[in-house]
Order: sequence, then structure tokens, then C-alpha cells
Amino acid sequence: MARSPYPMSGAADLHAWLMSEQPSSRRQAAFGRAYAGWRAFARNRLALLGLAIVLGLVLVAALAPWLAPYAPNVGDLMTTRLLPPSAAHWLGTDDQGRDILSRILHGSRITLFVVGLVAMLAAPIGLVVGTVAGYFGGYVDAALMRVTDIFLAFPRLILALAFVAALGPGIENAVLAIAITSWPAYARIARAETLTIRHADYIAAAQLLGASRWRIVWRHIMPLCLPSVIVRVTLDMAGIILTAAGLGFLGLGAQPPSPEWGAMIAAGRQYVLDQWWVAAGPGLAIFIVSLGFNLLGDGLRDALDPKAGE
Repeated sequence: MARSPYPMSGAADLHAWLMSEQPSSRRQAAFGRAYAGWRAFARNRLALLGLAIVLGLVLVAALAPWLAPYAPNVGDLMTTRLLPPSAAHWLGTDDQGRDILSRILHGSRITLFVVGLVAMLAAPIGLVVGTVAGYFGGYVDAALMRVTDIFLAFPRLILALAFVAALGPGIENAVLAIAITSWPAYARIARAETLTIRHADYIAAAQLLGASRWRIVWRHIMPLCLPSVIVRVTLDMAGIILTAAGLGFLGLGAQPPSPEWGAMIAAGRQYVLDQWWVAAGPGLAIFIVSLGFNLLGDGLRDALDPKAGE
């Protein structure tokens, strides 16, 4: 085949380098896998919509003080109490005369704080417990899985309510309670993945080379279990948001006057028939963000599924 007299463009060269079937380095192989995953993810338009919603949440949380037209905790009971949506207050005002849109924008920071901190706490715990139980087996597996079963035996919201009632109301205790109730599902997934790969040839080769059992778990098994855990965490974000909103609705999450979406719905429930906008605004925000995380999780599941390309 004759070689083209025209040189390849920079984008074409980069594409060929990323899609090479014989990478010359580990870095090239890693970038190639990431690029292939992004191409698979980008083919799902609903997943791109979910990514846009999640990125929008991050952007709104970062710019809330500049995007919000009013202070979130300042209202006027004499002139702005329970005003319907208008040009001055796009989503209306609440029973304290506070602008609902401003409170929703600032409340996005609380939502992002909750989901981010729960993911950072629960996912590593579940990953470690699951991989250790699956690889070591025996009494270690039995003990860790029985503890996991105890946590899974209770509904997440009920167990979170019990922990928050013991720890006391507050957003920090709510995050801790949700994290404590979230890790068992990740442990189950990591254990199932570990059981399928612990007898693989490359694991046996690492053992023959003298690698310790902990090094094998840390360097060879955990990285392979991580994609499945990431997908499950992303899909669980909607449930985490709803659990946090439920705790806030019951008065056990963020405390007034904090603009937490669940607490805002609780404050507006007595006006739901006549002043519907008080509860509708934060409820719509919860719906959109939860939908975004679900769409993103579905896209990540398809992109990271090793059988998708078969």
C-alpha cells in the first residue's frame, strides 16, 4: 500500500497514537484505554446529558455567591413573604420572605458536599473490605461478609435515621450516617469481582515473583475492581441525595436556616396547596440532579463494561 504524500494532521496523529494496538509504554496504554472509554461514553447522548447536569451542579455550587440574586438567608416578612414566581423572584419566595432560587443555588453546595464526602468515605471502605474478603477467603471472608450482611439487612434510610439519632442532628453527622450505610453494596461488588480474578494467571505470576498478598490486593486486584465500584457509586448518588434530603426533611440533616433542599421541602409542605412553589422549587432541583447522576451512571456502566465491545 502506497504511503500518502501528505503528512497526517496533529489530531490524526494523536488519534492513531491513542488507538494503537501495540502501545510502546504503560502511559500510552493507559491513555488509550481512557480514550476508548470516552469514545464509548460519548456515543450515549443521555449519558452526555447526565454529565452536563452534573458539571452544571459543580459550576453552580462554585459560583453560587455570584449567581444568586439575593442573600440565601435574608428575607422581609413585611413585603416579600410567600410571593409567587415573578421577574423579581423567578421561583418565588418562602414563608420567611427569602428568595427560593437563591436558596436552591446555595443549597447545591450542600448537596455536592454530601455526595462528594459520602463517596470519598464509603467507596474506599467497601473496596478494601470486598477485595480483602474475596482474596483472602476463609475466616476473613466469612467475618467481613457477615458484618456486611448485617448492614444490608436494614433499609438504608432507617439505618441512617438510627445513626443520626444517636450522633445528633447536623449535616456532618448525616454524611457520616449515610457513608456508614452505603459501603456494604460496594464491598459486595468488589468481592464478586475479586472472586473472578484471584485465580488468574497474572495473579499466580505475581505470587511466583514473591509479591506479598497485600501487595497483590493493592496493586493488581483493587485497580481491576475500581471501575465497577465507580459505576455503582455514580448510580448511588441519586439515592444518597434522596437519603440526605429525607434526613433534612425530618429535621435530622442540615439545620435551619441552612438552604438544604430536603429541609426547604419540609418548610413548604404546609403551603403545598396554595403556595405550591415553596416546595416545588427544591423538589425539582432534587429531581434534575438525581436524574443527571442516574444518566451518568448508566453511561459509565456501558463505557466501562469490558464485555461491551464483544
